[in-house]
Amino acid sequence: MNTSGWTAGFDAVLDGVTGGEMAARVPGVVAMVTDRKNNVYEGARGVRSLATNEPMTTDSVFAIFSTTKAIGGTAVMQCVEEGLLDLDAPAKDYAPAIGELMVLEGFDADGKPRLRAPKSDITTRQLMLHTAGFGYDFFNENYLRMATEHGQPSVVTSSRASMMTPLLFDPGEKWEYGTNIDWAGQVVEGIRGKRLSAVLKERVFAPLGISDMAFTRTPDMKARTAAIHARGADGSLTALDFALPDDPEVDMAGHGLYASVGEYMKFIRMWLNDGAGPHGRVLKKETVEQAVANGLQPHQKVVMLPGVIPSLSNDAEFFPGLKKSWSYTFMVNDEEAPTGRPVGAIGWAGLANLFYWIDRQNGFGGFWATQILPFGDPVSFGGYVDFETAFYRQMRQAKAA
Repeated sequence: MNTSGWTAGFDAVLDGVTGGEMAARVPGVVAMVTDRKNNVYEGARGVRSLATNEPMTTDSVFAIFSTTKAIGGTAVMQCVEEGLLDLDAPAKDYAPAIGELMVLEGFDADGKPRLRAPKSDITTRQLMLHTAGFGYDFFNENYLRMATEHGQPSVVTSSRASMMTPLLFDPGEKWEYGTNIDWAGQVVEGIRGKRLSAVLKERVFAPLGISDMAFTRTPDMKARTAAIHARGADGSLTALDFALPDDPEVDMAGHGLYASVGEYMKFIRMWLNDGAGPHGRVLKKETVEQAVANGLQPHQKVVMLPGVIPSLSNDAEFFPGLKKSWSYTFMVNDEEAPTGRPVGAIGWAGLANLFYWIDRQNGFGGFWATQILPFGDPVSFGGYVDFETAFYRQMRQAKAA
């Protein structure tokens, strides 16, 4: 397919979100599209930080937050593929600490948490599908109360204590987005006997030729890192003195990686190529097919994410009104999206308004990276939707030509 004429359409979207009044723009953005072989578009606009006005470049480094999840999930599926992990065995067999967690039934009259033992053990399958019982304090009122009244640390501390949260419901009861994949990473560490960072470097990054992705940034990566910005109620933007910790206590498989967008595109290409990388295979074709298929039961529904900490997240949902499901570990489109994303395509997002999609059917994927809080920022999220829409419009035109 001839993609040579696509640049102008994508450039227009990036120009649109980085120009004009502050309330209607983002500080900076990097966006890319790849086919099965190479990037067919790379764009960068704006600045890394409003505090320094250093230009955003295609090699800028981002805290990629929950777009980390698919990478952590890949390490889990490698363990399954090698016969080292039974997805339906108790996860505590591999990560004993998860067996200590209780279910939060509510709070008594004095505000003390009411806890009980779960009715069943958490499995790694439930962790991968976000049905184990975990949530996030910025999406769940009970976790927010545990944080504000009982000192439950935020997961962005990447601390072991931040993982030792009560369950919000019994394992398997429903779908709720949360810290599940951080625990799945602990399962991998228990199996491999080494830090997740070492596992990913050896088994995922090396075969894909990825060097600019890590839980702890090199000095060069740190120098290229884009600042996280907060959008105020009036639409203004302020650069924050906040970053995910380097040298974290726990390598958080759910949100802890830093990366440049070009490196993430190498990971997306692996999914477009049935698990193969330029320097070796990451997953078998049949494992890829297993990993991208819906794994939820009929009673487990992917729902809107309610923003209960306004500074961190707005209410957020991809394609409201359309049915979505969940795989290991992606959102799956069960209906064609308004952008043109087809049934069966996968994707997800990161807290600082990073978004990606992987369309294995057509052989393309894309990534949109900004560093803005709260999640669901209308300008960045809207820009991403326009970016994906521009892609499918141009793809249809190329096919028709």
